[in-house]
Amino acid sequence: MKYRVRIDLSFNSEADARSLVAYAKSLSSKAVSINEGQPNEEIAFCDLEICRHDEGLPCTHLERLEVRKG
Repeated sequence: MKYRVRIDLSFNSEADARSLVAYAKSLSSKAVSINEGQPNEEIAFCDLEICRHDEGLPCTHLERLEVRKG
């Protein structure tokens, strides 16, 4: 059994978004991926994007953290 947290938050401030990413990074060493290396793996991750859906434009990927032990 695992305890999973899923968060999708948008911020007006880049500093606030990066603050949350930094906090996630600080906890990532305690996180685990599920069934890593198997066909049914679920890799834990944190994405940082610029979202322009409110402008009718796509998101721009800035950074991705993946939790992989193997």
